[in-house]
Amino acid sequence: MKKKLLFLSILVLIGLLAACGKDSKQPVGADSETKTRVFHAENGDVEIPVEPKRVAVLAHIYVGNVLELGVKPVAVNEWVKGNKFFGDQIEDVEVVTDGAVEKLIELEPDLIITFTNDQNIKKYSEIAPVVALTNTNYDYLEQHLEIGEILGKEKEAQEWVDEWNEKAAEAKEKVRAAIGEDATAMVIEQVDKETYIYGQNWGRGTEVMYQALGIKAPEKVKADVFGPGYKAISPEVIPEYAADYIFVGVGENDADPSFTETSVWKEIPAVKNGNVFKFDSESFWFNDAITLENQLEFVVNSLTKEN
Repeated sequence: MKKKLLFLSILVLIGLLAACGKDSKQPVGADSETKTRVFHAENGDVEIPVEPKRVAVLAHIYVGNVLELGVKPVAVNEWVKGNKFFGDQIEDVEVVTDGAVEKLIELEPDLIITFTNDQNIKKYSEIAPVVALTNTNYDYLEQHLEIGEILGKEKEAQEWVDEWNEKAAEAKEKVRAAIGEDATAMVIEQVDKETYIYGQNWGRGTEVMYQALGIKAPEKVKADVFGPGYKAISPEVIPEYAADYIFVGVGENDADPSFTETSVWKEIPAVKNGNVFKFDSESFWFNDAITLENQLEFVVNSLTKEN
């Protein structure tokens, strides 16, 4: 009898151990699919997925970087929908307005990327890990590398930067051969009724012109605009900032900016010489990887008269 009881006890113990073994394996398998790491973000140390799959990009300027790295966002804000350079890549991506917590919950993101000045970071953090960025803390290439680190795609991000630098160097020589080393360029745009001139890192092709291609800016643009990034001016003083080549932002369905109808504008040498190039404002606002490649092609073609 004692032997039988001992045998039965051993069988029960084996069964319990097998059950425990089975249970212990399940979390390991689940955890391997959702491995996390600590990312030292501007908003503090954040535990994020090693390879995020469902990323909500609420900081609009980074959408193109995320797309370039092979991740399709589950959510964006309305600003990026007008960027034609993205083609159909975000056509079916949900648009989420500021603070739309319920919508984000439905989309089940595993990571949210936003700006550090977003007032909803605390709310978003209850849905998914949040990495916040300050766009002025990074130049346009550092920006791509930072997004690469967040997404666990550092290698891919560095490869793009290396390829970009090679492409930009070739384009720089081509442009110099066409316009010379001392030619100047400027970017001007009308937003509502205000006229703005832009510096060297404010989207709209400025990174391409002034940094990648090394084109000079007029001295007054450099002195008044490079620091703050942009400057509102009255149309009457445009000649003081005018360059040899002028890039003008326009809307797809809008009339030409009103300043282009003034006699002051029409007397600018670049206008008389046919060295004014119009670009689509909604697409050019950005400085992400996809937009930059398209801006580079447009700027080079314009300056070398190949478009």
